[in-house]
Amino acid sequence: MGLYFDRRMLAIFGMGFASGLPLLLTTSTLSYWLSRRGIDKTTIGLFAAAGLPYALKFLWAPALDFVRVPLLGARLGRRRAWTLVSQAALVVAILGLGATDPATAPWTTAALAFAVAFCSATQDVAVDAYRIEVLHEHEQGAGAAATQAGYRLGLLVAGAGAIAASDFVDWPLVFAGLAALVGVGTIATLLAPEPHRPAAVETSGSAGFAHAFLEPLRDLASRPQIAGIVGFALLYKFGDAIAGAMANPFYVELGFSGVEIASVTKVFGVVANLVGVVLGGVLVARAGLFRALFVGGVLQAATNLLFAVLAQIGHDVPMLAVAVGADAVTGGVASSAFVAYLSSLCRTGMSATQFALLTSLMAVGRTLLSSGSGWMADRMDWTAFFVATTALAIPGLLLLAHLWRHAAATRPEAPGSLLK
Repeated sequence: MGLYFDRRMLAIFGMGFASGLPLLLTTSTLSYWLSRRGIDKTTIGLFAAAGLPYALKFLWAPALDFVRVPLLGARLGRRRAWTLVSQAALVVAILGLGATDPATAPWTTAALAFAVAFCSATQDVAVDAYRIEVLHEHEQGAGAAATQAGYRLGLLVAGAGAIAASDFVDWPLVFAGLAALVGVGTIATLLAPEPHRPAAVETSGSAGFAHAFLEPLRDLASRPQIAGIVGFALLYKFGDAIAGAMANPFYVELGFSGVEIASVTKVFGVVANLVGVVLGGVLVARAGLFRALFVGGVLQAATNLLFAVLAQIGHDVPMLAVAVGADAVTGGVASSAFVAYLSSLCRTGMSATQFALLTSLMAVGRTLLSSGSGWMADRMDWTAFFVATTALAIPGLLLLAHLWRHAAATRPEAPGSLLK
């Protein structure tokens, strides 16, 4: 337990908080705000595409390996300098988003939501690279837990905090408060120790940049079963992403208040998700990556059926708590196993860019592929919608079964191996 109070872990926790804070401003909190402003569900679904930078961050991740920030880079190191730059830009983008009116200027709102996502995705690349480089191999599991804990606390503030506060103050003030809280990550970045290992191989010129960009991609492309890995990264959380994109419009239509939504789906839900993250870590350690991925994937799909039951019951806070709690725990288990699996695919020396690429694929399911969620919800009742999201998990599980069989056939299980 002492490792979690190490200076590096505390810094990673604070950086994780700043990483989690802006995500909901382009997803569920944004959809809640748009619902309250009377925006139709099809348009709300299209707003999910504002989170596209999370899916494309691998395109500029090599630049964070290759380009040193002037002045700051020499003083703080490449990773921390880029983290501070992205945080400063993030504050400006969040303040701008809060100053817009989506009812009268939807394109301006969409553009600034996109800017928030871009700055946030850039911060994620820098923070993930810092975490990978500042920790030794045997500390990476604890580092992932510290990041996840901080990240989910950021989600709690941007979700429960923002939605509950919106019942009492205007949205521009809500966004201003969230922008100020990015400062927690800034303080953590300034106090964080610099990695002992080099942040990147020093190269120069266009050839060097091409190497920094292409070599991690070339390495991944040469892996056996790469097509299956890409498909799995895209589809593992696809059904869950479709359901999540329409969660807040669903709650609003059922008549839940902002305080009810915040207290049950955000406060209780985030706590339940943290429990799931811990359980997922234990499951990975004891059962192995593939078993944990399969258990998490099946359970996160099955719990969508609880929302179909809630649609039949209507406004019922206890049933909402059951559905949200079960979904959050199983989602945490699946997320823990998924991040561990993606991390296992990264090679030393190019892990930052490769992790950005793999998590970008994961984000496609949450953003671009989920942008049709509003169209689906407009064309079926809520019960049928959530049953359909359960079925959408099947392709990802089939790909997982294929990858599992291939791994079992090509990798003999070593004692203590996670790949089982």
